[in-house]
Amino acid sequence: MSVAAIGFLYAGATLSAMLAGIPIAFALGFVALAFMYVFMPGASLDTVAQNVYEEMASITLLSIPLFILKGAAIGRSRAGQDLYSAMHAWMHRIPGGLGIANVFACALFAAMAGSSPATCSAIGSAGIPEMRKRGYSPGFAAGIIAAGGTLGILLPPSITMILYAVAAEQSLGRLFLAGIGPGLLLVALFATWSVYRFRAEYAAAKDAYERHGTPSAILAEDTYSMRQRFSTLPRVLPFVILLTGVMVALYGGYATPSETAGLGGLLALGLIAIIYGVWRPRDVNPILAATLRESTMLMLIIGMSLLYAYVMSYLHISQSAASAIVAMQLSPWVLLVTILGLVILLGFFLPPVSIILMTAPIILPPLKAAGFDLVWFGVVMTITMEMGLIHPPVGLNIFVIKNIAPDIPLKDIIWGTLPFVILMAVAILILCLVPGIAMWLPNWLLPTTR
Repeated sequence: MSVAAIGFLYAGATLSAMLAGIPIAFALGFVALAFMYVFMPGASLDTVAQNVYEEMASITLLSIPLFILKGAAIGRSRAGQDLYSAMHAWMHRIPGGLGIANVFACALFAAMAGSSPATCSAIGSAGIPEMRKRGYSPGFAAGIIAAGGTLGILLPPSITMILYAVAAEQSLGRLFLAGIGPGLLLVALFATWSVYRFRAEYAAAKDAYERHGTPSAILAEDTYSMRQRFSTLPRVLPFVILLTGVMVALYGGYATPSETAGLGGLLALGLIAIIYGVWRPRDVNPILAATLRESTMLMLIIGMSLLYAYVMSYLHISQSAASAIVAMQLSPWVLLVTILGLVILLGFFLPPVSIILMTAPIILPPLKAAGFDLVWFGVVMTITMEMGLIHPPVGLNIFVIKNIAPDIPLKDIIWGTLPFVILMAVAILILCLVPGIAMWLPNWLLPTTR
């Protein structure tokens, strides 16, 4: 059987397993084992455990459970709500300041926790009711939080970036730095849309009040004294200092990513113990249980995805596919658009973890041959996968929002997120036109040696 036929059979078997409802990790592992049994030497089945272990024996991957611990510690405290309250108190005078406060709170929390669902849950549980109470439409409020939560896989520490660094064999430090500029760009775009949408809803509410006397909470103005503003800072600043300290330790060369993750996890546990009194075993056990559960699930997906990629490489499927793409002699930008379109399509069915590990052997060689910087592409690919978190049918963040605000119709949540999907596409276009937005910081702080 030709390599092309095996490749199509491999893809078809994978799609069939996933459509059958088998969990992703088991679907990938089952397909990989079946093809090892049929197309590879019999002795290869005896080395499955060894192959998975060798593929996962990366010191970089060690940082994933530690960053998850840090995110679980912060996410299960009141840090998210306190962060949101502080942002609201300082930005309430800006038109649409409440929406902007939620965007900024999502960005800061994402940078501390490194998790998209945790960011949505922590900020949304406080932010969505507060925005709705002040007259924001349900879809608008849900869209802000869902989109803000996607920053968790772009801003460091990002588990998605860690996996891309392993798959693409790129510097994790440079990837983390490259995500900062685009992350701030997305924050600016989201905040701008929040102001525009708020002005439109405010104008509509004002017109309804003047015409028919219909009152609206969006017309009310909040007031905070300077004392009230400063009173919000003591609980927030320690976590911001933690974020700053972790970044300094990583980029200053004082610690490796794994050491930084461990340091961040221990400091996060210490902070919630001191600030929120979360130190008793009954308080800490849920944090450790959540960390263990999420880490086990994620590492199982990673292990099976790596085995899947190993089989694909052994059968020369990935090499043949990459060679076929190169042989098409597409112009660099057509190649990039085609690959990003594939990533968007896969985002309908797969989480970012699986997309990276399954596609990296196929798409990275042609992109490198076309002259694209793989660190820059890692950022662009991450933003593309962010879109998958807020568009149906998978749209993980959409269902997180539905869980914390069950009275908002799913249709309203989806329509509320669509403008942010468009803004992400605009951000990708800007990064293509001005790649320096992503690359100036890593080139300055961690220049490559040629």
